[in-house]
Amino acid sequence: MKMNARRCLVVLAGSLFVLSAQAAFCQADNFGVGVKASTLGVGVEVAAKVMESANIRAGVNVLGYSRNYTHDGIAYDGHLDFRTFEAHFDYFPWAGKFHISPGILAYSGDPIKANATVAAGQSFTLGGTTYYSDPTVPTYGTGKIDFNSVAPMVTVGFGNLIPRNEQKHFSFPVEVGVAFQGSPKATLNLNGDVCDAVTPVLVNCRAVSSDPTVLANVVAEQNKINNKMSFFKAYPIISIGFGYKF
Repeated sequence: MKMNARRCLVVLAGSLFVLSAQAAFCQADNFGVGVKASTLGVGVEVAAKVMESANIRAGVNVLGYSRNYTHDGIAYDGHLDFRTFEAHFDYFPWAGKFHISPGILAYSGDPIKANATVAAGQSFTLGGTTYYSDPTVPTYGTGKIDFNSVAPMVTVGFGNLIPRNEQKHFSFPVEVGVAFQGSPKATLNLNGDVCDAVTPVLVNCRAVSSDPTVLANVVAEQNKINNKMSFFKAYPIISIGFGYKF
């Protein structure tokens, strides 16, 4: 279902590109292109005029960022990798620059991924239980955070990639809005061995995968992360760009 939703949006975005290209061949001033910087990253987009007061618009965005952080004794090497597709219906209610743009947004792949490590002999917490990373086979793992693969969005702004004034070719669109992506969903997988402590030595070292209690605490830690991110159901969109009408 997740892949089908992404595929549908890609097909839709591709269709908008085709429609835009057809508009360009049929009548040059029906077609516009743009570049932009936004909270979704840097992107390119195309638009086609479908009526005097409306355009259809599609684009792609890329945003990358890396950060190291520690949570409950587990060190994460995190990578944000936003690759998004978007499609909009731009409506200009007063035939000017102001527009209201309902649309859809899709994420490609896993937006946030991380490698998890715990130094040999280091303590860490899972589901409120303290463990120690085995000095011989240290604890390690991976984590990721996903959003709904396709999300409705709405933006408002000023600017038109296809200025209706025949003498104007350049535009500087500005938009603000929100994508309703749903609560982020974290997935945490741990491997290696964990130990218990009987000061000053570590005892009962065993593989994470062999202990149902440890696995249950991994799920509890995962749920804890999800609860902390539950407020992030909506992603803010702020965008500024430059466009050209052919």
